[in-house]
Amino acid sequence: MSISMKDEILKRILAANGEAVSGQELADSLGVSRTAIWKHMQTLQEEGYTFETVKKKGYVLTGVPNSLSPTQIELFLNTERFGREIHYFDVVDSTQTIAHKLAQEGAPHGTIIIGEEQTAGRGRMARPWESANGTGIWMTIIVRPDVTPQQASSYTLVVAVAVTMAIKTLYNHIEPAIKWPNDLLINGKKCTGILTEMQAEADCVQALLVGIGINANQVEADFSPEIADIATSLRLEAGEEINRAALVASILQYLEQFTELYVKEGFASIKTLWEQMSCTIGQRIEVTTLRGRYEGIASGITDEGVLQLTEDNGTVRTIYAGDIKIL
Repeated sequence: MSISMKDEILKRILAANGEAVSGQELADSLGVSRTAIWKHMQTLQEEGYTFETVKKKGYVLTGVPNSLSPTQIELFLNTERFGREIHYFDVVDSTQTIAHKLAQEGAPHGTIIIGEEQTAGRGRMARPWESANGTGIWMTIIVRPDVTPQQASSYTLVVAVAVTMAIKTLYNHIEPAIKWPNDLLINGKKCTGILTEMQAEADCVQALLVGIGINANQVEADFSPEIADIATSLRLEAGEEINRAALVASILQYLEQFTELYVKEGFASIKTLWEQMSCTIGQRIEVTTLRGRYEGIASGITDEGVLQLTEDNGTVRTIYAGDIKIL
């Protein structure tokens, strides 16, 4: 991934850990004029970075915005491939739409598309997803696993485990719970949605486009009246501002780790973790599928990630896809 001059300057200032960085030394080492350095510093200030200018010493970083820029994410990144190519946008219609195009053009495994705001964010069944500027994590990851299209159907559950682990690692006083197949709830309210779409041939997955939407720093007033009673954010639950770049990096680390395990050993190797984090299994639920509506106990999932529903008459139904309501 190429890095701009501005981001290279920022990277060096961040690496200084609060020590002054000489503008003249930056100019000399980067082969540009002192005026060019000053212009880039002005741009960084417009983006929310704050600096103190120390006479004869240079720039001292005094404040960092809660941004999802590649430079911010890279500060926390500890992966081999995931997140090593980042396409970052201030405003985008949908990261999922861009991911489809980039995947068709050959974007490598682990590429991420991330935006500060989506104007046409969507979840499953094309439902709209509120994606206000600077409040959440709106990203899509291009994954190219060596699995069949049939095996790939359980990958959303793998992603849910990775996101849950990342949140708990950074904010261990909150407990996200996975609602089959693609939501994370905290205290019964939705904070995360996952949308996995596939580009494939009959027997080969070309790419999985994994959309992840996380309500990170919303306050109550940020939610529209339509979802105010059913949505929450990590900030509301944790009682503190969420470092979005750090959380993205943690998600990528866990997702890379669990994807490798999933490709080698299948979903069965991750199933126990999923069950431990689930708020679905053992609950009485109502399931709406294309074939009808069913009610019973969510009695388990198979090694392929298929939900098992035990009806009151003892009939066990296998649910491959559908919407569930916990009763």
